[in-house]
Amino acid sequence: MEIAAPPAGRRVEAGIGAGGQGGHAYLKEWLWWAGLLSMGAGEVANFAAYAFAPATLVTPLGALSVLVSAILSSYFLSEKLNLHGKIGCLLSILGSTVMVIHAPQEEEIENLNEMSIKLADPGFLLFATGVIIVSLILIFVVGPSHGQSNILVYISICSVIGALSVSCVKGLGIAIKGLFAGEPVLKNPLSWILLISLIVCVSTQINYLNRALDIFNTSLVTPIYYVFFTTSVLTCSAILFKEWQHMSANDMIGTFSGFMTIIIGIFLLHAFKDVSLTLSNLPVSLRKDERLLNGNLSNHVYEHLNGDEESHLCETEISESTASRRNGSLTF
Repeated sequence: MEIAAPPAGRRVEAGIGAGGQGGHAYLKEWLWWAGLLSMGAGEVANFAAYAFAPATLVTPLGALSVLVSAILSSYFLSEKLNLHGKIGCLLSILGSTVMVIHAPQEEEIENLNEMSIKLADPGFLLFATGVIIVSLILIFVVGPSHGQSNILVYISICSVIGALSVSCVKGLGIAIKGLFAGEPVLKNPLSWILLISLIVCVSTQINYLNRALDIFNTSLVTPIYYVFFTTSVLTCSAILFKEWQHMSANDMIGTFSGFMTIIIGIFLLHAFKDVSLTLSNLPVSLRKDERLLNGNLSNHVYEHLNGDEESHLCETEISESTASRRNGSLTF
């Protein structure tokens, strides 16, 4: 499941004593808990979305949370949303719309027995084994030595584990639908396996995402995390649910184009958030540049003409002086 990052320019603070060190002092901050509960309410709705829609569609649309956060931050946190940010928001909306239009049709899974068959597929087992091995290497080998200096370490841990958490959410969604239909899903061991796996995955994601936010700037963490996480989920969904098998070439190109448009929009929203550029001062800047160009051109022309005039005067004076000397010599 995707763990939402905080608004642009606002990190999940880790406390004064652990600032910039990736510690756990943020657990003592009431503001962190308030934000966590708020995100939890949003993740409940996100959970429901995964239960009724393909992950290939739900996950990229998580970019809208970044967009809403940026807009609300400009109103409630007095953060400036410049021209690049507004263009990024527009591109994110357009990309999301394109993805909705070209979204793949998910293969219908009616119960946990069908889900267990999907999970036992050799391709998914190979993918899940690779994810677990890579995650363990990043956590126990790469993380302690390079996690404080390389932004990709902790974000990669969150992203690859997030792919498995989305699969767990999908399975639990099917279990909940079966529970309301009167099926004995609580007696099925797969339900509890999915629940425990989801708790472990989400806890790990929250831990390492907060470490990344504590050490690195949110404007860098958010877009990188979105790209890595969405790519991992799309890969996992393609392997587990075979969502891409029945898509036409036009839908594939449309989905990929929409995803790339969202990435560009998020990049513009975060990478240039400190640049003071708005629609009101854009024409002024252009007029200033034009006046500066005209002024430099006028000065250059004036200096050129003034230089030619001075050269002509000097030549005239030299000619008159030479003629006077010649006349004086003849008179003598």
